[in-house]
Amino acid sequence: MEKTGRPETGAARERLRAARRIVVKLGTSVVTGAGGQVSSGHLEPLVNSLINLKREGRQVVLVSSGAVGLGARHLELKPGRLGDVVMRQACAAVGQSLLMHAYEKLFGAGGVKIAQVLLTEDDFTDRGRYSTLRRTMEKLLKLNVLPIVNENDAVSIAELQYLDEGRTRVFSDNDRLAALVMSKLDADALVLLSDVDGLLGRRGDKTESGAPVKTDDTVNVIPVVNEITPELKALALGPSVGGRGGMLTKLEAARIAMQSGGVAVIANGQKSDTLGRIFSGEEIGTVFVSQSRMAGKRRWIAYAAGVHGRFIVNDGAREAIVKSKASLLSSGVVRIENRFNPLDVVGIADNEGKEFARGIASCASAEAERLIHEKGRNEADARKHILITRDNIVLLEN
Repeated sequence: MEKTGRPETGAARERLRAARRIVVKLGTSVVTGAGGQVSSGHLEPLVNSLINLKREGRQVVLVSSGAVGLGARHLELKPGRLGDVVMRQACAAVGQSLLMHAYEKLFGAGGVKIAQVLLTEDDFTDRGRYSTLRRTMEKLLKLNVLPIVNENDAVSIAELQYLDEGRTRVFSDNDRLAALVMSKLDADALVLLSDVDGLLGRRGDKTESGAPVKTDDTVNVIPVVNEITPELKALALGPSVGGRGGMLTKLEAARIAMQSGGVAVIANGQKSDTLGRIFSGEEIGTVFVSQSRMAGKRRWIAYAAGVHGRFIVNDGAREAIVKSKASLLSSGVVRIENRFNPLDVVGIADNEGKEFARGIASCASAEAERLIHEKGRNEADARKHILITRDNIVLLEN
């Protein structure tokens, strides 16, 4: 488990005090009540806090869950009927307008203009649309408008489609979506609010200074994380009750934020003063902070682009890519899985199928297969064929 002392905690909190561009994600448990209605008791103080952050001169983007639940309640559907993807899409179509109407009233009372931004995976997998998204968001922020983002569940059929095509989903929940928006906008901070106080550790865990992890009568909250380890992931297993994500998806979102050079916070959005306390530098929730930063193009390859196929490579090619920072040559490929086009992002996996890198394909899968088959006839010539150049390869963390 990642341990920490107070000096690191203070530095992380100071970065939050200084944050100028912020992405805040509200989970379903914050937006809606037990009956599926808008939870005014939670939402009103949070919206007022967001308005206050804007008045301080900060730029704010809101990513909001809750549309499916609101739609289901409006249609008087029983929870058991939401297992069908098409039904969830129909509920999202109904609920999204209800959600925006609630936000229009709350933000309008504070004189803040809002905009609805509905996104699909293609907005992240296609490099051109990915760039267009940033230009649109930048313009909204320049106009002093607060964008409210959600996945366009009513038209996105990724959950039905990708299983057949063998492709990896870019985002399956709003935690990851919020992190990708934060990464694209080079925001300073990502705040994930749900019904938990932060990443919860085991009772008796110690910080580097020897002090016990911050605790109350029931939980231990880990105050700061500098590295997301397998031990932390083990603590986070399990989905949330009302939403699609859980603590594990929040850790993945925090990882993206850290790789973007920003700070992430997981905290309890059901407490009315949470946002104000976070950005005043108080110790609340779990803060994720890293000193390293991955370049924008490399972040897109690693996180924002959908994986369309895979190269299975031999041990020599794996070692050359991992240790020698080499390009992927046709001579090192054992086989290709699934179809892809030139400039698609593809996975690179070892003989056991473990994906250790991703990259932008220099040619289509059909051409790559032709080059691979040629290596048996002319090994020297095959070594000249580059399937992915080194500058388009990103190694994945274990």
